[in-house]
Amino acid sequence: MEDFKVKDISQAEFGRKEISLAETEMPGLMALREEYKGKKPLNGARIVGCLHMTIQTAVLIETLVELGAEVRWSSCNIFSTTGVLALKKMESEGNLLVPAINVNDSVTKSKFDNLYGCRESLVDGIKRATDVMMSGKVAIVAGFGDVGKGSAASLRQSGARVMVTETDPICALQAAMEGYEVVLMDEMIKEADIVVTATGNKDIVTADHMREMKDRAILCNIGHFDNEIQVDALKNYKWDEIKPQVHEITLPDGKRIILLAEGRLVNLGCATGHPSFVMSASFTNQVTAQIELWNNSDKYEKKVYVLPKHLDEKVARLHLEKVGAKLTKLSDDQAKYISVTPEGPYKPDAYRY
Repeated sequence: MEDFKVKDISQAEFGRKEISLAETEMPGLMALREEYKGKKPLNGARIVGCLHMTIQTAVLIETLVELGAEVRWSSCNIFSTTGVLALKKMESEGNLLVPAINVNDSVTKSKFDNLYGCRESLVDGIKRATDVMMSGKVAIVAGFGDVGKGSAASLRQSGARVMVTETDPICALQAAMEGYEVVLMDEMIKEADIVVTATGNKDIVTADHMREMKDRAILCNIGHFDNEIQVDALKNYKWDEIKPQVHEITLPDGKRIILLAEGRLVNLGCATGHPSFVMSASFTNQVTAQIELWNNSDKYEKKVYVLPKHLDEKVARLHLEKVGAKLTKLSDDQAKYISVTPEGPYKPDAYRY
């Protein structure tokens, strides 16, 4: 009996070639393999994972195995819901059964995966789905957190005229200072050629909003959850599948909306997710967290933690050589002057990058 369920195992050779290419762009994971070569820091650990089955995820899995873990994996998809908020809720209600490390809020995850990853993968997904030219288009990005910042930059550097909606006054001011027009969805959706939700909240684009959209305007989501767009409100209308994950929906007045990935993550539904390099930063966080919890579990209570600052800095350090970056070293006197050690950590926990 085969101990796996794979749709088309004949693609294994092609997959191996893709993995080899990805390894070159994932220096953090490869550095961990080299650092722990022969040491097996995850020996005895039985790791169960559920994550989008991309090439980069395959490199993550093989890294865990090489470090000694026994791994079982199931592939989730763009229809799955996720988030650390559920873990925090379990902690507050006393239902969390094990310690957990919130990797999403590590600096080398949130500022890299969320910001720089979306900066490259949003437009990639939209273009693969629609072949639309971005230059000159009017786009609205709902939300200006890290994902929104990356998404707005993705559209702007492709030539689109970008507007932003925000609830948080700090994020709204950031958007304005970056040169984006901060607007209300109710007032400006009728002007948009492309609408992208990136808030992590629900009901951002409602049925009323969609009735105001231009004919064949593009609507998609890159936020964490799958209910930012009220897709259920469209179920009774005519849906034409242009190609997988691209639907043209005809409203009662004859106007059409191009909905991507059925309101789920457009960069995964219509493309291949983030580039390998940025996923290396995220997955190096994941592996580092696994090693920390497996080897130092006695230090942790049944709470949700973030990765310690020195490990966050280590993840960044492992990626510098690949991009040709060189670190300036502090002298002992300089380090003492700012109350750190020459080896780091260099910033207090409260510092916001």
